[in-house]
Amino acid sequence: MSATESGALPDTVQSYLDEVPAWRDGTPATAGAMTSMQRRIWLLASAGKFLEGMIVFMVGVALPLIIDDFGLGSAQSGVVTAAPLLGIMIGASALGGLSDRWGRRQLFLAEMVLFTAFLVGVTFSTGFPMLVVCLVGMGMALGCDYPTAHTMISETMPTSIRGRGVLAAFGFQAVGALAGTLVGVIILGNRDELSDWRWMFGVVVVPSVLVIVGRLFIVQSPHWLLGTGRVDEAERALKRLLTRRPQYPSTVSLALRDESASGPDSADGSPSNIGSLFRRPWRRSTILASIPWFLQDLGTYGIGIFTPTIIAATIGTAAADDATVSGVVADDLHGAEGAVLIDAFLLIGIALAILLVNRLGRIRLQVFGFLGCAVGLVTAAASTLLDGTLQVVLVFVGFMLFNLMTNLGPNSMTYLLAGEVFPTSLRGTGAGLAASVAKVGAVLTAFLFPVLLDAWGTAIIVLLLAGTSALGAFVTWTFRVETTGLSLEDVDRMHDAPSPTGGMSTPRPTPAGIS
Repeated sequence: MSATESGALPDTVQSYLDEVPAWRDGTPATAGAMTSMQRRIWLLASAGKFLEGMIVFMVGVALPLIIDDFGLGSAQSGVVTAAPLLGIMIGASALGGLSDRWGRRQLFLAEMVLFTAFLVGVTFSTGFPMLVVCLVGMGMALGCDYPTAHTMISETMPTSIRGRGVLAAFGFQAVGALAGTLVGVIILGNRDELSDWRWMFGVVVVPSVLVIVGRLFIVQSPHWLLGTGRVDEAERALKRLLTRRPQYPSTVSLALRDESASGPDSADGSPSNIGSLFRRPWRRSTILASIPWFLQDLGTYGIGIFTPTIIAATIGTAAADDATVSGVVADDLHGAEGAVLIDAFLLIGIALAILLVNRLGRIRLQVFGFLGCAVGLVTAAASTLLDGTLQVVLVFVGFMLFNLMTNLGPNSMTYLLAGEVFPTSLRGTGAGLAASVAKVGAVLTAFLFPVLLDAWGTAIIVLLLAGTSALGAFVTWTFRVETTGLSLEDVDRMHDAPSPTGGMSTPRPTPAGIS
């Protein structure tokens, strides 16, 4: 018998999302099943992560051709690599936080329109300045997607599948990274021109337009609507979100609770602005969401973007001394082919994360993943002491282990935690700030990596990144806040009283909530 049939009408958004009809003996009839609208939102959010991975990692494949096409120096090539990451850093907080004020759906659509416009600009760039401006603009749109896509998924999903749903969508970043590298391999293998990099970006325009169309037809977040006091709209959005056949629930009746009645513009002491992120009780969440993500991005973007370059620099290629167009393309193709194999381990890592996240918890996976990344990077650095076959083996084993462990742990968990440890009224702002802090690390790495690679060599750079991974494990454990099993409404009621494990205490769910 359902709660509705027994007369105990649920009165919160999350209780409706978590409730399922049951057979006479109490067996859930559709436990964990998503409605068509929930699946649509998840797919469209996943598409955004796919395009992000595709574009950011494609830059690494396209970079050698862009350098020769525009005659760039090492500093300028660093600017090109850092430009989309700089845009992500700006957009995550400057645009992503607007979803707390204007609504999740509005920003979810606007970001993709902005992305597509600047993507077209990149494809037809006439020189270095235009290319950089368009890459920054494209990055701003992707930065907005970090908090917005997460909140669109987490605020429309049942608690039981929220973590796996967010991680599965985030996993499409790895799919995009692999796809971007494969696109580069295919184009480089069938053409022999410096302008091949334009085709790499151009092929992304069509899917981005399709995502825009899809995002026109989704509902607003009921959590956000109720949090801003728009009860009637929240009920209609929730009813549309939960449309299924046969229809369940048949009616939706929400109550405006004290903790959500004030909304994002309140002045009654509720969380309402970015300053709240640096005060108790949310300061601990801000540190956990931001600093480990910053440290992990140092490694992920430094290694991920420059994997083809590192492989070519460490192993060498037949065309290494060939400065002709054919030589540059052949050298780029060789590095890209090696990167495909290594990037495939990103998919294995995210698959394991989805499988283990509810069993082991967010914090354990993040700590374990950070330590595994450090081991992988030390292994890769050790390859520079050798030569021949053993050197090649250590390079690939080290980078494969790094990619496996980063997506099993910090690369996926930092994204997941950033959207879970803040209350509804601050979720977009908090997750956006965390993403911006993270991308400071990505920008620094991307800009300095080409220069430092020439000055210090591969071994020193990779060992430094191993150290930042170890530090990430320490910070994660010190400021841990475990959200596994908590509903978003539980998070709204979190306080900073110490728990037996040293993190935030787990709030006691109300009768209408789901723990």
